[in-house]
Amino acid sequence: MKTIQTADELRQAIAGTAPPRACSCALGACAGWESLAEYRWETKQMTQVATLRNPAVDEPTLEEFHPQGTRYDSPKAPVAVSFFPYNRCDVWHCTRCDRHLLRYTEFGGYNVDPRVRALDPGNMVD
Repeated sequence: MKTIQTADELRQAIAGTAPPRACSCALGACAGWESLAEYRWETKQMTQVATLRNPAVDEPTLEEFHPQGTRYDSPKAPVAVSFFPYNRCDVWHCTRCDRHLLRYTEFGGYNVDPRVRALDPGNMVD
């Protein structure tokens, strides 16, 4: 699996696929980070493309990047590869709708919460 460290590498990794189309899968729009019940993740139509996890970093930062005042769950929040939560994500491709998705697991206290967000190339920044 390919390891991605920059927005340009991420753009290259998802380039060359068909334009995304409306999807009728259980994920829905997921324009911002959403909790992911496992039944919503349709494994048979998902292919892992890459990871944004840097293998050289033991403990990735929890610092977020919001220069325009967005919040973590905002659909307009920038996809900043080296910042949280993107630095803990894997990149997936849905064969049904040709969307690329980011997925990571939030660990907080006693709660484990898989989360997903549709990848918008227009939001990628370094």
